Amino acid sequence: MGSTAFGNFHDFCRDSTLPVCNLFSESPVNGGNGFGGCQLTGIPLSGGRNLSNLGTILLCGIAILVTAVLIWRSDRKQAAVGRREMQVFLLSYIIVEICEIFTVGGFPLEPKVRIAFTGIHLGAIVASLWILMLNAVVGYQLLDDGTPLSIGLILLSAVLLFIGTGYIALDTGYKWTGHFNPSLSDPNRNIGLYVLYQLAPLVFLFLFFVLEVILVLRVLGERKPMMYLGGAALLFAIGQIFQYVISTHICQGTKGKVNGALFETLFTLLSVVMIWVFWSSITEDDWPMPVSGGGTYT
Repeated sequence: MGSTAFGNFHDFCRDSTLPVCNLFSESPVNGGNGFGGCQLTGIPLSGGRNLSNLGTILLCGIAILVTAVLIWRSDRKQAAVGRREMQVFLLSYIIVEICEIFTVGGFPLEPKVRIAFTGIHLGAIVASLWILMLNAVVGYQLLDDGTPLSIGLILLSAVLLFIGTGYIALDTGYKWTGHFNPSLSDPNRNIGLYVLYQLAPLVFLFLFFVLEVILVLRVLGERKPMMYLGGAALLFAIGQIFQYVISTHICQGTKGKVNGALFETLFTLLSVVMIWVFWSSITEDDWPMPVSGGGTYT
């Protein structure tokens, strides 16, 4: 399992397949010798190249198709609270999955192109989880959902996080300013990316689940949707365990053919689907209506 030293990525990259690792000099995709752990080789191609993670690539394709269906299904729920906001989250998840094909999937690319995809990927991860957290806020109807103001505030704040995270990633990989050059080698200490990519998403997720629990139990007075919300949390946690804990053991057992990234992609997809099911369940026509003005839970 990766080191818990604050700001360091080396041990995480040694034991897992994280997109951020593409930025560092030791990464095999940059011509490095790896981080000292089990190296994912996948399927050999011509010219000495490898398709390192075919399973993840296929699952990303499936995730994109499934999410597109969820966006379509959301559009049919005309009176649902947060319908447009949920669609924005699902679109952001599609962007994450497209990038994952090239960053974690190991699709053959020039190093500089992969760095660009990595910057977009990291920014999209942070932005998508921020959008998810704001979806929980939307349920409280502080602003009318689906309005230009509501959508605009979500998109503007998400874009700012996307740009900030993406810039740090690109500056690290391309060495624009040289400020992040020390992070390119062991122990790969990058405080900015560590806070934005590792810690901030956990905070956003925690707040999302807390806000939704309060909404369901205190505002709606229902318990059934908690099964879906708990299922989403459990599935996401299982995916992270595969990524950070079990991955290196799978890689060693399969001699570099597969690692935990495949299962992390799968369980994250299942978690997103369960979040949609949860959202759909609390926007059914038979839920009670809020006492005060604004939108309704219909």
